[in-house]
Amino acid sequence: MNKFLAFFICFFICLPAWTCLAATSGATISIYLDADMTGANASGVSIERGIRTALSQVDNKLAGYSVEIRILDHRGNSARSLANLKTFLADPYAFVLFTGLHSPPLLAHRQFINENKILTLDPWAAAGPITRPPDDNNWIFRLSIDDSKAGGVIVRRAVDERGFISPALLLENTGWGKSNQKTMTANLSDRGIEPARIVWFDWGLTETSARIMLRNIKASGADVIFLVANAPEGKNVCRAMCELPPSERLPIVSHWGITGGDFPEVITAYIRDKIDLEFIQTSFSFLNMGDAPFPNTVFQRAASLFQDVKTPKDIKASTGFIHAYDLTRLLIAAVKQAGMSKNMLENRTRVRAALENLKKPVQGLIKIYERPFKPYSISDKDAHEALGTDDFTFGRYGENNEVILIRQ
Repeated sequence: MNKFLAFFICFFICLPAWTCLAATSGATISIYLDADMTGANASGVSIERGIRTALSQVDNKLAGYSVEIRILDHRGNSARSLANLKTFLADPYAFVLFTGLHSPPLLAHRQFINENKILTLDPWAAAGPITRPPDDNNWIFRLSIDDSKAGGVIVRRAVDERGFISPALLLENTGWGKSNQKTMTANLSDRGIEPARIVWFDWGLTETSARIMLRNIKASGADVIFLVANAPEGKNVCRAMCELPPSERLPIVSHWGITGGDFPEVITAYIRDKIDLEFIQTSFSFLNMGDAPFPNTVFQRAASLFQDVKTPKDIKASTGFIHAYDLTRLLIAAVKQAGMSKNMLENRTRVRAALENLKKPVQGLIKIYERPFKPYSISDKDAHEALGTDDFTFGRYGENNEVILIRQ
């Protein structure tokens, strides 16, 4: 009996060390994706596929670890996302967490992420404060559009390039919408312009309510609408716009949240032909890759992994794929530079430091990244942003629901 007791005491005392050791002796480490796989499924699937494609190019291994991707569906709900973060922390093999389209879960739990040292990679969510905590403890890195800049880019496109002079802002009533309201109004003010109207809506906006909002916006004298919406509400706004008399329809210059779901399947080419709609994007598309070797190699890899991908048009919500692919390439480079120890928290710490100090350029789809991140401080608020305004452009949907970039 004493021998058995001694065995169990020894077993449980040594368990943490055994767990750490197992992580360096052929164990599988976990990369998590916490995203909306229900309401914005296309964006979540696209992000997942971008991660898988990049990892497949290194044999699904990081510093000798086999990698398993674990999908957590927060359904756009911040409380559920917090539970998912706790699931990550409970996994002794959890290494890094990718996020999805929605900003509110990240805004709600930014402090929790940073306090618990969850290495977090954001390939879509755009709200400016996500990567800008009020102190230097920052564990969130973004390779995506950044709303501290996107509002200005939307204003530049609508006012400077297209000549509109009286925009109305139609914004979802979340932290994401509010951050855009701040940057858009500031950039309009720099041009001596006040918004004709600012209208807020909640998730679940109906087509009937959208129609009333659009008529009120038209009555305000607006000549264009800046839309900040995700696909569910964006669909109802565009359906409502299509059903208005042609004389009451206004052009829409939109954030890209509308592209994260089944928007182009519902807002068909027939409907899109009746409205003037364009949306912000980043500056790479598989449709424009021509004969360039690197993106063609990436596409062929994706086509070999996913049976429904046969042409570039088959990559749905391609923003998610492109950003997640590039971000995973940066992660791979950081792991190679930092190496891996026996302790997963130490690994996250070392790779975070490597991401902030990448020594070699990394080829991505959007561009070649030369030290895309730096150590964060409140005096360098762009330190965890991999992209800048030179990487942003606009797109429209084509006849086959593909995103076609607008080249200025």
